[in-house]
Amino acid sequence: MTSSPWFVRVRVRARRAALPVALCAGLAATLTACGSDPDEGTNGVGKLSAPEIESKARAAADGADAVRLSGTLVSKGGSYRIDMRLKSSGGTGTVTSQKSTFGLLRVGDDLFLKAGAGFWSHSGSGDAAAAAGKLDDKYVKVPSGDPAYQQLRGFTEKSVLLKGMLGLQGALAKGDRSEVGAVRTVRIAAGKDGEGGALDVSLQGTPYPLRFERAGGAGVLELADWNKDFPLAAPAKGDTVDYGRQLPTA
Repeated sequence: MTSSPWFVRVRVRARRAALPVALCAGLAATLTACGSDPDEGTNGVGKLSAPEIESKARAAADGADAVRLSGTLVSKGGSYRIDMRLKSSGGTGTVTSQKSTFGLLRVGDDLFLKAGAGFWSHSGSGDAAAAAGKLDDKYVKVPSGDPAYQQLRGFTEKSVLLKGMLGLQGALAKGDRSEVGAVRTVRIAAGKDGEGGALDVSLQGTPYPLRFERAGGAGVLELADWNKDFPLAAPAKGDTVDYGRQLPTA
């Protein structure tokens, strides 16, 4: 059997040697093997330990002037959907339960609640039913002495809400790289299999927390529009009702 000419054998060996190089070049774009760095072009947070990543994310959140927080909260009392824009001077947005939706607006210490007539008359009590038409789709000023004031205000407090929502319970472990929207992230999780909560932290720019899965399946929250200011002003007098010392029972 006649052997192949030497230059043919050399070409075959060259093509075989080039194949792994070509594969590596193709896979590098997806940040996989072949020596690529999954944190190339990022803020470097992915190289840190899980506790260090959490610390960076909390510091970034505390230092931001504004944020939008939306998602689902699950508690023994039921499930709630919130969509709030928050900053130190107040907040605005909506809270939806299984029975109703209402808007909240806080400017300084002044807190307003806005809802339809169905919200106010839901309980069927005489006071609520009588007030429903008057309060329908109006901003109702919540008296500071009303039992509901502190509870409702909590939905508009940036520092309070973030501290209460972003708690991780248990030993921290660093997870996979992922994305929230179009932003690359690194995940840290607490407890066994993330049962103590999981947090996705931005790998681009400031390491803000972008997505949080609460411990025990108690809801998922997304955090966006970090440091993006938004208008916040008391409603016009014609749109406001001052109900007095205490709201009707709804």
